[in-house]
Amino acid sequence: MNALDFIILLLFILYALANGLRSRSIASQNLEEYFLAGRTLRGWQAGISMAATQFAADTPLLVTGLIATAGIFSLWRLWIYALAFLLMGFLLAASWRRVGVLTDAELTEIRYDSQAAPLLRGIKAIYFGTIINCTILAMVLLAATRLAEPFLLWHEWLPPFLYDPLVHLVQWIGVPFTLENITSEHLWILSTNNLLSIGIVILVTLLYSTTGGLRSVVATDIVQFSIAIIASLIFAGYVIFHVGGFTALHEQLLTMYTPVGPANLTFKQLVAFTPTEAKDVSFAVLLAYSFQWLFQMNADGTGYLAQRSMACRSDRDAKYAAVIFTIAQVLGRSLIWIPLGLGLLVVFPPTAGIIDANYTADREFTFVRGIAELLPNGLRGLMLVGMLAALASTIDTHLNWGSSYWTNDIYKRFICPRWFKQTPSDRSLVWVARGANLLILTLALLLVPSLASIQKAWQMSLLLGSGIGVTLILRWIWWRMNAWGELASIAGSMVLAPLLLWNPNGTDEAQRILIMALGATLVSILTTLLTKPESRTHLKEFYRRACPPGFWGPIAEECEDSPRAPHTRLWRAALATILTAFSIFCVLTGIGSIMAHSPSPSWFPWETGWIVGILLTGVGLVPIWWRLAFATDPHLTPGST
Repeated sequence: MNALDFIILLLFILYALANGLRSRSIASQNLEEYFLAGRTLRGWQAGISMAATQFAADTPLLVTGLIATAGIFSLWRLWIYALAFLLMGFLLAASWRRVGVLTDAELTEIRYDSQAAPLLRGIKAIYFGTIINCTILAMVLLAATRLAEPFLLWHEWLPPFLYDPLVHLVQWIGVPFTLENITSEHLWILSTNNLLSIGIVILVTLLYSTTGGLRSVVATDIVQFSIAIIASLIFAGYVIFHVGGFTALHEQLLTMYTPVGPANLTFKQLVAFTPTEAKDVSFAVLLAYSFQWLFQMNADGTGYLAQRSMACRSDRDAKYAAVIFTIAQVLGRSLIWIPLGLGLLVVFPPTAGIIDANYTADREFTFVRGIAELLPNGLRGLMLVGMLAALASTIDTHLNWGSSYWTNDIYKRFICPRWFKQTPSDRSLVWVARGANLLILTLALLLVPSLASIQKAWQMSLLLGSGIGVTLILRWIWWRMNAWGELASIAGSMVLAPLLLWNPNGTDEAQRILIMALGATLVSILTTLLTKPESRTHLKEFYRRACPPGFWGPIAEECEDSPRAPHTRLWRAALATILTAFSIFCVLTGIGSIMAHSPSPSWFPWETGWIVGILLTGVGLVPIWWRLAFATDPHLTPGST
């Protein structure tokens, strides 16, 4: 890095810190201001903030690795989450907002009234806010080490009297913070550099996110996302220019992958968008890809997605947020990363070898190599700031979200009334929230050295969350679901996860996800049917408060509402979700196929007709799904939208 790169980085840091200080006073008033920005977010603000969090520093590395090891079709594992994003906005955002909770764990005691409800709330706060949250944070911090390693050379910049004690300390601890296979002293130099880099990023993120709460997080996210998108677009342009343009890219990839190239991929398999042309797409793989969004813990928005919806000022804003988020997340950034990932295969040709974690990590690292070796001064600094900004936007959200569990669902709900025998003040709770950030970060840092690659860490996080998604949807759309059923799904996941992770022989990743999802969901439903339902009085109270969609006919009738009203809400929102996602997928596949010279499906022989057809279909569906999604629901209370 030169002086210009440092100036760009310093300007961003100063902006982020100033943003946190500006929101400090209002965020310190109470937990609603701190965690939900006083429920004042506009739809576009919430949508871009969610997209910034999902952008992350690890995601472009993950995408680069997936393209190199399994082809473009493997990215459907990321794109399919559009269904979850849209379902949350169109179907459940209104109910999330009406219940008026700070966290999804708090929802359990509003949805259920049995003795299991408080236990479920505490377990979810630990399972979601600590176990899964820290795993994701560790994956993001791992990406930070890969990103910072070639650029932030602290051993060259710091005087020996400051740097040498740090090296000795890291060596004494004995935990390497680098993926480089080095056994010499250089291993500890790289580890020290990475720890210093992570420490500075974390310190800056802590300062603005813990002082200003969600307001500063969202305001900074918007700038972070803008920088990251612009920088990525410039980077992609440089890579494509370096290989000679899209036509030259196609020709060179065709040469590399004919008849078979690295990772045993043919050219068609590398660039395929459809399963008929992709590599090794079995029925289990296709099933896992198709329903992965439903199996995950954020299937109903649980986590920071619901947090952003609850922070919106109206139901309509929450719907706008879902649409903006999905378009930015699935369409916008993917159309940048697809040519970038393909171009890096040409710029840094893969070597033949076993497709293992080391190979995957090496291909992921080509994204960072491209920044270091292709971009000139200034643009390199802009790209580095964009990636560090993406890193910060993910860290700040996971800190804010994770600390909300510890503050609202553990400290306020259990520790204060049972240990201290008192009700905490609003300001003291804000300070507890700020302190909880440190605990979450410490646990995440301890996990980083045990992760072999970003792709491996991502797969582990998917498996951990695969057993509870269906149950979380059912609690909204099925009145019979109870707290014991949710507890059973979490227990089933915690039992199955280590068994599937420790004994992978004979089962691939898709099979493990399906086993986890089906096993935990079956246990959940059986437990629900074998235990008593929640009390009728409590269910009616929840229905009046949340207006949930789905199979609530008996409860709706007892509340003097039309028994068909919740069914209508469910099917209308589900149709809007499917049409919107299909529309976005068509546009993505059409433009992406033009960029990558992707083949049409084997059952559709006319390639040009295929691209024109799906593009026209995608654009033509827009007015249909827009009307479905944003039509006023006459069964909802006035003023809710």
